[in-house]
Amino acid sequence: MIHQLRIYEIFESSKAAFHVRFRDHAARLMRQHGFSIRAMWETATEGRTEFVYLLEWPDEAAMTARWADFMADEEWNRIKEETGADRPLVGAIEDRVLWLVDYSPTI
Repeated sequence: MIHQLRIYEIFESSKAAFHVRFRDHAARLMRQHGFSIRAMWETATEGRTEFVYLLEWPDEAAMTARWADFMADEEWNRIKEETGADRPLVGAIEDRVLWLVDYSPTI
């Protein structure tokens, strides 16, 4: 099992719209595509607001395949276009794959 840490820069001016889109659309569609969202957070560092979430995957092949399916999803692409047409909802995106070390407590 592996985990994936995603960090999105979000903007104060569009933060509410971002959360609506993620909560009402992205998270739902991700679950339909086999994503296991373990937790979500918001944080602020040095003048930057971030939305952070943790995914759990059985292996890298599943992660790659499910992301490809999600990114090709017609409904998701339509929603992304409609909700981000007048202003960007996300800036920089960081993506990290995490492998547990043998002495880590299980999550």
